[in-house]
Amino acid sequence: MIFYFSATGNCKYVATRIASATNDITVSITDCLKTNTFDFNLKHHENIGFVTPTYFWGLPTVVIDFLEQLKIKMNGKHYVYHIITYGTINGQTHYMMSNYLKKICLSLDGKFIVKMVDTWTPIFNLTDKDENQKKLANAEREIDTIIEYVNDKIKGDYNNRKGHFANLVYAIYKYGRKTKKFTVGNSCIECGLCEKQCPVLAIKTDNGKPKWIKKQCTLCLGCLHRCPKFSIQYGNKTKNHGQYVNPNVKL
Repeated sequence: MIFYFSATGNCKYVATRIASATNDITVSITDCLKTNTFDFNLKHHENIGFVTPTYFWGLPTVVIDFLEQLKIKMNGKHYVYHIITYGTINGQTHYMMSNYLKKICLSLDGKFIVKMVDTWTPIFNLTDKDENQKKLANAEREIDTIIEYVNDKIKGDYNNRKGHFANLVYAIYKYGRKTKKFTVGNSCIECGLCEKQCPVLAIKTDNGKPKWIKKQCTLCLGCLHRCPKFSIQYGNKTKNHGQYVNPNVKL
């Protein structure tokens, strides 16, 4: 069983590829939160995988919300692993995952990383499609290696991008997830997709236009990247930095 959170498709793609190669199933963390599904019964010796992105060198708050409610009924010895997708540094993401899993009597056997396109467009420019494709091609090789390790249940920490001062960087995210920076342009076609896909139900349509009804969200930027008219922006730089969704999965 592979649990994943994915706003723009990177983690979904990794989880799907791993599941296909290991004859496993994937479970969307967003769907679990929206349906209050947190209890899972495992098959005998079934692997337990988690695939999550890195937000400000740590776990997205939406993943933490899920982990705090997760209940797993084990059946034998289970190989537990965590795959991080990241763009630059992944900081304390594995460390945070380990701490939350300890609360439900699980420990990480495998810690893996996959470098993907970084979708944090307030900083990163995604308009170079060739560069994006190059990163995706490199990621395929990393995923292939992880598949071999998971199939053989190899233990170890294969994270070489941890970075220093992770706690300070994550604090910026934890206390600064302000939805007031989101804006909607006149190109909005009132499709309602942003409200439907928001993992924390922070958006409601008002006269057809999206309105953020919570002061904070998980800052996945899924609403921005998946808007069919690129009408949603976050701050004053994202408009020039483009949109991105993983081309290999359907969201």
